Amino acid sequence: MRPTPGQLELSKMIWSTMAAIDHANRSGNYSVLRDISAQGFQINFNAARLSEIFAGIRRQRIDLASSLLVPPTYTEAPQQIREDLFRVQGMFLMRPISIGFDMYFQWEQGQWKLSGVDIAPLQMEQQPTGQ
Repeated sequence: MRPTPGQLELSKMIWSTMAAIDHANRSGNYSVLRDISAQGFQINFNAARLSEIFAGIRRQRIDLASSLLVPPTYTEAPQQIREDLFRVQGMFLMRPISIGFDMYFQWEQGQWKLSGVDIAPLQMEQQPTGQ
């Protein structure tokens, strides 16, 4: 039976993905990220390809671990694309650089697994200081 993920479960899925990508970026080893993802993700992306995909984040030295300290803010309501596929879009509001995300999770082997991900740094506009 496939349960619909609630708010807490969605947050855990997003945070888990961010932690896995952060660990992969820090270690240079993308095999764990790949291995914990859905079968289609594993087929489409080998570890070397994932390293290429996240090279920009690594080059910019974006600290993805900071995203684990703040709740995700959704820019779109989480969407059930199909019975076995969820999409979540949003950002982690941080300063000076927030992190935008677009993730897909597929129900497979009795759990929700990552099936697609896009993350990008978002430069936050400077807030005027009160004087």
